[in-house]
Amino acid sequence: MTTSEAPGVVRLGPGAVILGIESSCDETGAGLVRLTDAGPELLGQEIASSSDQHARFGGVVPEIASRAHLEAMTHTVRTAFARSDIAPGRVDAIAVTSGPGLAGALLVGVAAAKAYAAAWDVPLFGVNHLAGHVAADTLEHGPLPRPTLALLVSGGHTQLLRIDDLAGRITEVGTTVDDAAGEAYDKVARLLGLGYPGGPIIDQLAAAGDPAAIRFPRGLTGPQDAPYDFSFSGLKTAVARFVESIERAGGSVPVEDVCASFQEAVADVLTAKTVRAATDLGIGTVVVAGGVAANGRLRALARERCAAAGLALRIPRPGLCTDNGAMIAAVGAHLVAAGARPSGPFLTGDPAMPVARVLAD
Repeated sequence: MTTSEAPGVVRLGPGAVILGIESSCDETGAGLVRLTDAGPELLGQEIASSSDQHARFGGVVPEIASRAHLEAMTHTVRTAFARSDIAPGRVDAIAVTSGPGLAGALLVGVAAAKAYAAAWDVPLFGVNHLAGHVAADTLEHGPLPRPTLALLVSGGHTQLLRIDDLAGRITEVGTTVDDAAGEAYDKVARLLGLGYPGGPIIDQLAAAGDPAAIRFPRGLTGPQDAPYDFSFSGLKTAVARFVESIERAGGSVPVEDVCASFQEAVADVLTAKTVRAATDLGIGTVVVAGGVAANGRLRALARERCAAAGLALRIPRPGLCTDNGAMIAAVGAHLVAAGARPSGPFLTGDPAMPVARVLAD
């Protein structure tokens, strides 16, 4: 099952089992996948979230997140094995999020993965969290066409990525110049007193509102603007000014309409720029990935616009959109199938790990 083609290079074939560990922010994730001729197959996973512990602060507190990972790690890994019906000794490799993310949170996951790899004498691969979000789709829909354009929309990232190979050829096409879409959701939710995290509650309330009630601005959509970059800071400010104007006049804020109109502005910009980039670059397949990819309006508008443009669209089910260990195992599966070199003994967390760097040293 394992062959060495060059010093330090390991290639695993069909049947190999990879454990993935995720701890970049406020979810502790462990997942197991099996490598097949058709790509990685999900065997089982477990996720423990500490979001409730952060809610009263309106956002993630790094120290609380790190301690929550420490408390949840062992149970999460054990539960993932139980759900996969795989014995720990059956694991052939381990993949762990090396970055980007919170420094302390990353170190917890990396330390755990190193311990498991040493105990079971298997190779360890430190991988990129952002590549994991894209790789999650392969667990549901199989290998990605080459190339594929990925719209990655997670808490702190809004990017357009050209994916030529999940094992190492990822190119950033566009990125956010200020607030990411997920950050804007959280800030607007806090402004409206809706709590944390903001995405799910805004999506829920938007269903009862009118998306055309308030014409909020669409950032970076003018002809002189960067064609594939994103900006949501101005949108967030526009929502704040609208709410303040209603409150100063002694009126009642139409929360559902604000949520629907805000969400429409976000989805409009995300999907319009994605379709434009895919068309301009001649890429026929689009993947929408990351935590915000679970948003109902974004999924619906992406389907509508990709169909109109003749683009194939792939979006993983909501349970694979949020941070999880299975997506990290999926990146590991692509790496070992390609014959990657395992990360060295000094592997650590890299909070600013660039998306083009899939494998950590």
